[in-house]
Amino acid sequence: MNLVDYSHSLVSIIPPVVALVLAILSRRVLLSLGAGILLGALYLNDFSFNHSASYLGGTIKGLFISDGGVNTWNMSIVLFLIILGMMTALLTLSGGTRAFAEWAQTKIKSKRGAKLLAAFLGVFIFVDDYFNSLAVGSISRPVTDRFYISRSKLAYILDSTAAPMCVLMPASSWGAYIITLIGGILVTHGVTEYTPLSAFLTLAPMNFYAIFALAMVFVVSWFQWDIGPMKKHEMAAMHGRGFDEGGDVDEQAKDLTEELEITESEKGKVGDLVWPIIILIVATFFFMIFTGYQALAADGKAFAILGAFENTDVGKSLCLGGLFGLVAAIIPVFRQRIVFKEIARTLWIGAKSMFGAILILLFAWAIGSVIGDMNTGRYLSTLVQGNISPMLLPMILFILSGAMAFSTGTSWGTFGIMLPIAGDLAGATDIALMLPMLAGVLAGSVFGDHCSPISDTTILSSTGARCHHIDHVATQLPYAMSVAFVSMIGYLVLGMTDSLPVAFIAAITTFIMVCVFFAWLSRRTYQPTVKS
Repeated sequence: MNLVDYSHSLVSIIPPVVALVLAILSRRVLLSLGAGILLGALYLNDFSFNHSASYLGGTIKGLFISDGGVNTWNMSIVLFLIILGMMTALLTLSGGTRAFAEWAQTKIKSKRGAKLLAAFLGVFIFVDDYFNSLAVGSISRPVTDRFYISRSKLAYILDSTAAPMCVLMPASSWGAYIITLIGGILVTHGVTEYTPLSAFLTLAPMNFYAIFALAMVFVVSWFQWDIGPMKKHEMAAMHGRGFDEGGDVDEQAKDLTEELEITESEKGKVGDLVWPIIILIVATFFFMIFTGYQALAADGKAFAILGAFENTDVGKSLCLGGLFGLVAAIIPVFRQRIVFKEIARTLWIGAKSMFGAILILLFAWAIGSVIGDMNTGRYLSTLVQGNISPMLLPMILFILSGAMAFSTGTSWGTFGIMLPIAGDLAGATDIALMLPMLAGVLAGSVFGDHCSPISDTTILSSTGARCHHIDHVATQLPYAMSVAFVSMIGYLVLGMTDSLPVAFIAAITTFIMVCVFFAWLSRRTYQPTVKS
């Protein structure tokens, strides 16, 4: 099928922009994504309805079938979501969730402590962003619910710890992917003073967005600053009007009803929740290393931890780790002699609770495919070409990568497009600025991914928190934009001075000013004081 080439046309951004605007205005994610997919199909096929229908059929088929076989990546993520939904339901049935929440209330005495618990868990579980959002959400949700913290605030904490930690850690699925890309860039431009790993570790402190997004999570959790739409959700949760007010209340109520339909056992113990989660984490980490080892062995290469992460099968590892966690979650249920009919019903409720998220994810993958065919990323990348001062390039690449990740809904796709471009720009202008430019791309990609309603990471963060997807996007935006402003100042100074310490001081100073503004803004309006 011959598709129209929009790689040098402004038309390439129309489908994602339409989807984004509709999602924000209508709050109906599936309708908005569907409109973007349909519009993109029509543009790509020169508005031929027959060819567009054929293209859509191929795109939908590609979600499930790839290269003549099952699309293992997509289906493994879908399967992992279903397994995790079933596991979460079993943890409720066994009474582990209730027992953990009651235990946490004896140790955690405030809303601040509950938020910090979620934030610290998000930092420590950095193997994969999908896994982070869903696993930490499962652990933290019963505690934050007990302290009347809105699901939107929990989703913000999940999203702003998952990707930032993964992009900073070499021993993660993100780190391995980025190191592989950097290695190719260094070879292309003849840079021998760094290995791929040392280059990654050197540019990690330059990833201002990831660093200050993490810092913002802890500052906001400690001082309990609720800015913009987040304030409405926190006040609604505080007054017991559901976990979130505003947005799709019926959908949220449905989630809560499904949870309440499960009769929690009175015999549950803290270990009934903690051990399945620990086994899930350990098993997933093990299988990430094991599948990487298998790939290395198949290529005749020696085993190394980093090499294993570079070659790991993330989807397979998540599913296998999830199955181990599911088995661990069902053992307490059998130990308590709960009837099989109730177990089967609980498993169905758990699986069903993930269907909405899976549907949104499938639509997001479909529009990602359409956007790829529209060459939206390639068009946006052409905007940095021309006579631009090298000292401005780290900041410009940050902004452009943010726009690309926001429009395409994928940070990894943005990495793949923009990192080589950043390397080429550095090679053509000032090779000394290569690492700052690469850092700007990494930071901007995470920023755009955070803000995008069509990002799978954003979708899974709202899924982990069980809050309405657009509520999460709207409430997180003020925090993300403020950290982006801090990052822009950091990259501007880094480009002008080529000094990381000076740039970091400038970024920290700006961050403090933003925090002072948030404190002033919080004092101007009512702050929750009850149920804290």
